[in-house]
Amino acid sequence: MKIVMFYHSLVSDWNHGNAHFLRGVSTELMKRGHAVDIYEPENGWSISNLIATHGSEPVREFRARFPLLRSKSYNIGTLDLNRALDGADLVLVHEWNDPTLVRRIGEHRSKTGGAYHLFFHDTHHRAVTAPQQMCQYDLSHYDGVLAYGDLLRQVYEKRRWAWRAWTWHEAADTNVFCMSRNCHFEGDVVWIGNWGDDERAAELREFLIEPVKSLRLRAKVFGVRYPQHALDMLRDAGISYGG
Repeated sequence: MKIVMFYHSLVSDWNHGNAHFLRGVSTELMKRGHAVDIYEPENGWSISNLIATHGSEPVREFRARFPLLRSKSYNIGTLDLNRALDGADLVLVHEWNDPTLVRRIGEHRSKTGGAYHLFFHDTHHRAVTAPQQMCQYDLSHYDGVLAYGDLLRQVYEKRRWAWRAWTWHEAADTNVFCMSRNCHFEGDVVWIGNWGDDERAAELREFLIEPVKSLRLRAKVFGVRYPQHALDMLRDAGISYGG
C-alpha cells in the first residue's frame, strides 16, 4: 500500500514525544513492504525550537540514525494535495496540524470519491481539556479517529465529532528503545518528561518531586520547557536536571 502521513514532525522530538512513535510505526510499515510518505510543515514549532536550542546537530544525528526515514516539508499555502495524495491507499492526519489542512484533506477525499481511507490521529488531551479547540477540526469526510486512549475515544463518540473512533495506544519501538548491555545504573529514579505550561505541575509535585524528597531518593529528570521555578523545585528536592 501507499501510505501518506501528515504529522507535526518526524525529525524533531523537542517537546514532541509522538515523533518516536511515528518513527517506529513508519519503520515497521516500510519493513512490511509499504511505501510511506510523511509530510511536516516547514519551520514547524518543534523543529524550530530544537534548532534554536541545540543547533543543527540533532537533525544530522537523526538522519544518520534513521537513514530510511525522510519527511517532506510543505507550505500550507502552496501544498498540492493532488500530487501529495496521488495513488494513496491510506492517509493519516495527526491532531497537531492546522485545522485548514485537516479540512482540505477531508474535502479532497470527498471530491475523489473516497479514493483512499482517511483517519484523524489524536495523541493529545485537548479533546478533554480544551474541547472548544477541537471543534475547529472538520472530520466530516474522515473514516474515523484513531485515539491514543480509550477515554479519548469515548469523547469523540459522545460528542459525535467523528463517524467512528478506535483506540490506538502509543508504544515504544523496541528496535530503538531497548536495554543496553553496557548500561550502568546510578541512582534510584529517572524521569523522562516535559514540564509544559504548568499543565501537569500539580501531578509532578505529588507523584515525583515530593516522594523523591520525602524518601530521599537519588533522581534525575530529563525533558524540556522547565521554567526557573520548576528547576528550583527540583533542586530543592535534590533532583538533578539532565536537560
